[in-house]
Amino acid sequence: MTDTINTLEDLKEAVSADEAAVAIDAAPAREPIRDELGRSYATGKRKDAVARVWVKPGSGKVTVNGREMNKYFARPVLQMVIGQAFTVAGVEGEFDVQATVKGGGLSGQAGAVKHGISKALSLYEPSLRPALKAAGFLTRDSRVVERKKYGKRKARRSFQFSKR
Repeated sequence: MTDTINTLEDLKEAVSADEAAVAIDAAPAREPIRDELGRSYATGKRKDAVARVWVKPGSGKVTVNGREMNKYFARPVLQMVIGQAFTVAGVEGEFDVQATVKGGGLSGQAGAVKHGISKALSLYEPSLRPALKAAGFLTRDSRVVERKKYGKRKARRSFQFSKR
């Protein structure tokens, strides 16, 4: 037992804090992940919506479920939500996006596409990751609708109380 303690102490002395810092700094940089067509793929999620997103260099054309973004997401607010990822990364009009999205409503689908675009951009160009991470676009928004419980009118709302 004392041999083990001595060995651990010797090991701790041998590996100083400076050497540990050098080992951490020497970690390999992230490599771009692209398929044979030069695209990066990511899955984005928001509420009940799931978006499959492919990003490739291009003129800034965004296609959702085979339709243009302006046609699919008619509300300007939803178009702005999708464009936020490009604005924060500083690559507006440089990438074409093809997305298929299922589930949820239009607002959740727009959030899912934004999440997918952010993840795909960080995979295509790892240098964009810090800006997207700082804006919180790489984190999945985990808020979902709470389920209805038995004995309740809704998730938390009770039936109206009647004394008589």
